[in-house]
Amino acid sequence: MSLGPLMIDLEGCTISDAERKLLQHPLVGGVILFTRNYESVQQINDLTTEIHALRQPQLLIAVDHEGGRVQRFKGDFFHLPACTKLGEIYDQNNKQAIDLAEQMGWLLAAELRAVGIDFSFAPVLDLGRNISTVIGDRALHSDPEIISELAHAMMIGMRKAGMIAVGKHFPGHGSVVADSHISVPVDDRRLVDIEFEDLIPFERMINYGLAAIMPAHVIYPKIDTQPAGFSSRWLQGILRKKYGFQGVIFSDDICMAGAVIIGDPVTRARLALQAGCDMVLICNDRDVAIEVIDNLGGHISPTSQVRLIRLHGKPALNWQDLHADQKWQQIQKNLTSCLV
Repeated sequence: MSLGPLMIDLEGCTISDAERKLLQHPLVGGVILFTRNYESVQQINDLTTEIHALRQPQLLIAVDHEGGRVQRFKGDFFHLPACTKLGEIYDQNNKQAIDLAEQMGWLLAAELRAVGIDFSFAPVLDLGRNISTVIGDRALHSDPEIISELAHAMMIGMRKAGMIAVGKHFPGHGSVVADSHISVPVDDRRLVDIEFEDLIPFERMINYGLAAIMPAHVIYPKIDTQPAGFSSRWLQGILRKKYGFQGVIFSDDICMAGAVIIGDPVTRARLALQAGCDMVLICNDRDVAIEVIDNLGGHISPTSQVRLIRLHGKPALNWQDLHADQKWQQIQKNLTSCLV
């Protein structure tokens, strides 16, 4: 069985019989976990083990685990700082900030890999311009070149821990006030203006070997009337052709308000895939997930299969061995003293 183009969620800390059936559907290729799915290290490890055992190739398991206010697993996990702290340190000591960014990327990925998570939707590449409240302190900096440096360092750290990086939210969510979770953001700038600002970190990270990108549910009317995640011009014409990106494109959650304007759930999923997404996220609405699974029809892309299969996490230390490891002990001390 191949990896399907849909990533769905779970309702709790274990898999119900109904969910097990959904996860075995050929259109499903991944699972995104949330805080409601986490109870303890042992529980989350058992959950990911069960998910991975359901199919071959294994379903991809992802989570939004950036640090600050976007960290799904806490408790026994190291409480990662908001990424903007790295930018603040960069302004005082750029070499120290780059080193800490790599360490933070490594620690983030090492802990997630220790419990069977394949990847996190991180890092954020949006500009921190004090405009977007939903981005806010999730942004590394306001300067796109500095964002590129820090994000590259984080990606290196994540890669050393056995995890790919996912840059978001292409082509940039940091320059609009509206939150695409609850409304439809519109960015009226010209493409040339976006290219000289928001797109710089994406271009740099693509050149550094970024494995995956998530587009924004933002409309840029001077470029296309559709939100970026549903726009073939953005995803195929600009991201693929102009910037040469060969990795995976994930849609953002199609249940968000910024996506609902596209149409009914099946239309949203179909248009996202037609525009160029390799995998579509359906979160926090089981009825929508079932509707899409039942009505999307066959959609297997050999090219997407090749891209997606590369996202599985690499072998990693288990939780006990990781926390006994001197590298983990030193890095968590470094991050605590400098960032938290």
